[in-house]
Amino acid sequence: MNTPSNLKYSKDHEWVRVEGDIAVIGITDFAQSQLGDIVFVDIQTEGETLSAGDVFGAIEAVKTVSDALMPLSGEVVEVNPAIEGAPDLVNKDPYGEGWMIKVKMSNAAEVDELMSADDYAKIAVE
Repeated sequence: MNTPSNLKYSKDHEWVRVEGDIAVIGITDFAQSQLGDIVFVDIQTEGETLSAGDVFGAIEAVKTVSDALMPLSGEVVEVNPAIEGAPDLVNKDPYGEGWMIKVKMSNAAEVDELMSADDYAKIAVE
């Protein structure tokens, strides 16, 4: 399982990469592997301010639909346009081209509440 050490992770299988006051967010390699072939990503929250734990979108796979949850609070400032036309990027490159949203963080301290790669790897195999 791929869990880059430069990222932070939520218990709900989202990852966060901090770039100044912006958090880039996607789902983990483990999450995409559990979902299977992703056929559609629906994110209608651009411009909205959401709290940690809120649903920011839905991920539709061949077998199921799963909510994507905010790992921290902030305003959704960008949705990855590439995944609209190619949702399989989330399967192929979940930590790169398959990112989902960019969020202007409202409380950067929430990043410290997220898990390290080592901690996440322990729960992802349970």
